[in-house]
Amino acid sequence: MKCPFCNHNKLYLLKTKQLKCASCTKKFSLEKINRTNQLIECFCNNFSINKTAKFLGLNYQTVANEYKNIRENIANFLETQYVNKEVLEYDEYLYLEKSKKTKEKFFEAKNFLTFHYEDKVYNILMPNIARYKDIEPKDFSRFMSLHKISKLEKKETTIQNFWEFFENSILKYKGVKEENFFYYLKEIEFKFNYLLEEQLKILEDIR
Repeated sequence: MKCPFCNHNKLYLLKTKQLKCASCTKKFSLEKINRTNQLIECFCNNFSINKTAKFLGLNYQTVANEYKNIRENIANFLETQYVNKEVLEYDEYLYLEKSKKTKEKFFEAKNFLTFHYEDKVYNILMPNIARYKDIEPKDFSRFMSLHKISKLEKKETTIQNFWEFFENSILKYKGVKEENFFYYLKEIEFKFNYLLEEQLKILEDIR
């Protein structure tokens, strides 16, 4: 085993049953490391908070806090991966929960811009479209078509594949609070971009 902080491979076992790194001298609990790895595995396999809590015998709030931390780590990681990448195409997307697809709820839609680079996608959450609420819903589609941000090379694209993946993935959460939407968007982006084995390794490395 290597130190989770500096990756050094020389560790000492202390009387407290903690491990101490010979390089950075930080102490850590092997039990806690194993628990974090189990939580990461459950997260990557799309276990709900309830299912993970029951499976690992943990408190619901403990798992909720760990999932929140994982999503924040994912968002930070994805920012580093997108730096200095060549954008192949991009397009804008409006997402509205099915239960809200009425004229009155239309302006609660989430608006994000999706970029395609290499074989991956990157998303930027755009300002809330509620700022356009004075526009009549019947006129809004025309307004959006005139102001749409887009550069697509063909009809079937990586971006459209991501949007389909996003729509299917977001359903399992049965509603996401507006202040948390960015992190769920980034979670889905992460799971679209990386295979399960890659997800596990990345999250174990950046925990």
